[in-house]
Amino acid sequence: MAEPLVPLGEIVTTHGLDGWLKLKPFNPDTTALSSGVKVVLEAAGRPASFEIESSKPYQKQFLIKLCGVDGIDEAERWVGAKLFVSEEALDALEPGQYYHYQVVGFEVVLLNGESVGTIISTMSTPGGEIYVVQGATKEHLIPAVKEMIEEVNFATGKMVINPPDGLLDL
Repeated sequence: MAEPLVPLGEIVTTHGLDGWLKLKPFNPDTTALSSGVKVVLEAAGRPASFEIESSKPYQKQFLIKLCGVDGIDEAERWVGAKLFVSEEALDALEPGQYYHYQVVGFEVVLLNGESVGTIISTMSTPGGEIYVVQGATKEHLIPAVKEMIEEVNFATGKMVINPPDGLLDL
């Protein structure tokens, strides 16, 4: 696939004997895991393309069955793999919305323009998404909440934040 690939989750284990995999999604509300969707699994730096044969929600995860993965032995080799889809498989967003992966690489600045660092990744937690920001001397964990994010400017690649007192000292 030539278009950008978006990480949707990680394969955490097998499920049953027929090749089903359990996926821990980065976004539990995703609708991009339906039958017929092309996905890429990457394990140990080696990508492989598949088509989803079937999928269903399972607790806070997904069970997915990939075409051509028909037994537990074939499925086991993908435990620990990251699952990616093409950007076009994602739901269209409303104006002003964005996917968290789209801001990786953005510079994070305070309201006064002072640089905090660069977003190097995102992290899903039970409490919500967190931006991992690499500063000059340390790493900051910034909750991805509207109360803290003042502006996301795709033209300049900057995110302006207004963190509560002490957050950047942690």
